[in-house]
Amino acid sequence: MSGSTPKGIPDEPLVIPDAVRKVHDRITGAGHRSVLAGGAVRDYLLGLEPKDFDLATSAHPDQIDALFEKTVLVGAQFGVVRVLVDDVEVEVATFRADIGIADGRHPESVRFTDEKEDALRRDFTINGLFWDLDREEVVDHVGGIDDLKTGVIRAIGDPGERFVEDRLRMLRGVRFATVLDLPIEEATWKAICQESADLASVSQERIREELLRILVSPHRHRGYHLLSDSGLMQVFLPEIEKMKGVQQPPEHHPEGDVFVHTGLVLENLEDPSPELAMGALLHDVGKPDTYEEAPDRIRFHGHDELGARMTEEICERLRFSRKAQDRIVYLVRRHLVFMNVPHMRLAKRYRLFEEDGFDELLDLCKADCLGSHRDMGLYEECREMYLEWKKIGPPKEPLLQGRDLIELGMTPGPEMGAMLEALNDARREGEVSDREAALEWVRQRLEQNDSTSGEA
Repeated sequence: MSGSTPKGIPDEPLVIPDAVRKVHDRITGAGHRSVLAGGAVRDYLLGLEPKDFDLATSAHPDQIDALFEKTVLVGAQFGVVRVLVDDVEVEVATFRADIGIADGRHPESVRFTDEKEDALRRDFTINGLFWDLDREEVVDHVGGIDDLKTGVIRAIGDPGERFVEDRLRMLRGVRFATVLDLPIEEATWKAICQESADLASVSQERIREELLRILVSPHRHRGYHLLSDSGLMQVFLPEIEKMKGVQQPPEHHPEGDVFVHTGLVLENLEDPSPELAMGALLHDVGKPDTYEEAPDRIRFHGHDELGARMTEEICERLRFSRKAQDRIVYLVRRHLVFMNVPHMRLAKRYRLFEEDGFDELLDLCKADCLGSHRDMGLYEECREMYLEWKKIGPPKEPLLQGRDLIELGMTPGPEMGAMLEALNDARREGEVSDREAALEWVRQRLEQNDSTSGEA
């Protein structure tokens, strides 16, 4: 479980947002203990930009509610209150200990306690640190400072117990190891591997969100292998595990099987969107079921279309939005199109360039080449064609509309749509450029059609 080690603890103080400071001051002014908890403390100590500024306190939910004019009591039964200050929402949680396990995510109930016991019920030591806002110092009840200094992801206490309390913590552990590029401590890793099958009880939405954070991380290639090695991938994406051992033609894929290739494609993406990262992960998902050893070489006939259908099913399973699903499926379905681009007639090529998502499709093509044969000739040729087209850009307004064709004698119907599309192709290829030329172009086609009909 290799990874890099943090360089050290920063000397400068942690800058606290004004709204968080106001909430803290109001709580402590009423005689209660208040500390910063969780991600902001971890990120600050790692030299990263803190984002999630949440407070933990000895004050009970009803006491917090009484201190502020605007509160949201969602989660109050678990000691969580959201306080609204200056149009900013600050999450405040009462120090608590969990009692029992209701559903593999929530405790049966909670009891309010002190800050040390609260820290001990959290997931990983690097997330169990508090920050004393008044003394400007770390409060460490779980050994998180030492783990940050040495650079390791370690569960607090017994890792098996932590993962029983919330099965998603196993996936979170892989996410932290990926995003922070830190190794997972041996006992914690062993527990993840042993308990990985129980991830099946976690909702698909929660799994999806953790997966996407892994896939957009600069260290996504490492996360990809951690998901597989731990057994977690088999639980929610068995289609990826099926890629292992599926050989490819060595002249095009000297890197190895489909699983290895997919990991390298992910690695070669540059700052991908979640949709592009998922498209890369699934672009060859159809290969295992289309594998064929032909006399000349290994083939995967139709793997793009099968992969698109499988991708649609996977996206629905993981509860992606319709918009995100459409983009991911598009990337998988169209990822082989580049081999035909140099031979396309101009109009067809420009229609391809006009497709919503082509920018990301081109990015996928680049990563696909870098993750296999590394011959960038086709990619560079297509990229140059695309850049030339971008100087022109797609037509902003149609030259003619349906009513123009009716005035020229056409009858409403499918033929009108075909004529307008043919006119658009003529415009793409430079045959027509203005309205008058378009009208003349249509007249000539109608005359040709009449002439042909008369001969018949």
